[in-house]
Amino acid sequence: MKIVVIGGTGLIGSKTVAILRQGGHEVVAASPNTGVNTITGEGLKEALTRAQVVIDLSNSPSFEDKAVLEFFQASGRNLIAAEAAAGVRLHVALSIVGTDRAPDIGYFRAKVAQEKLIEASGVPYTIVRATQFMEFFGGIADSSADGNIVRVSPSLFQPIAADDVAPVVAEMAVAAPRNGIVEIAGPERAPFNEFVARYLKAAGDPRQVVRDPEARYFGGRVDEHTLVPLGEARLGRIGFDEWFRRSRTKA
Repeated sequence: MKIVVIGGTGLIGSKTVAILRQGGHEVVAASPNTGVNTITGEGLKEALTRAQVVIDLSNSPSFEDKAVLEFFQASGRNLIAAEAAAGVRLHVALSIVGTDRAPDIGYFRAKVAQEKLIEASGVPYTIVRATQFMEFFGGIADSSADGNIVRVSPSLFQPIAADDVAPVVAEMAVAAPRNGIVEIAGPERAPFNEFVARYLKAAGDPRQVVRDPEARYFGGRVDEHTLVPLGEARLGRIGFDEWFRRSRTKA
């Protein structure tokens, strides 16, 4: 089966491509640096020729509210049109748990817009919503820092390792369309501030984490359950300690 992975050279994409190739599928790792651009349309028709499945793992180069919305809308429209022309039978997209529960976070609003395009496209689909990736802890701490103080919300957090995300994405690509949403999360749930403090301690970072209910995340407010699944979710197997050990081994 020919599967095109948009964003196939990124964090989740490269892992997903490897899994699918090991399964014997013909996989195209599509991204601007391989000559496929969903914004300009460059290489899109050629990449999708004979493709039965498209996995969209694309990401905006800018997280600024207007730019990220324009990216996902333009990319989504171009990709859906190309899929319809090529007769693609399944569209799999990666989204975010809670993306519809935080309307003041621009990135989340953009993912909602992307999901709506997919749902209205007429192409059979499965949307995989994942919780925040453990790989983002360093960036989260840096963006929340004020000198040596890191202010983080005590809202619940259930981060997932990229190595647990890719196998689910790959599985959905070879399964029947859900025409709905599958949610995935990490195996551990705790207050956000506790996870960030745990990460900084493990990394030997002396900055102090302060529990701050008013702290913003990507510029928006999050309540206790914004970032965790509210209902049934598939849980990953890799806990924080194992993920951190693996990340240090790879480094």
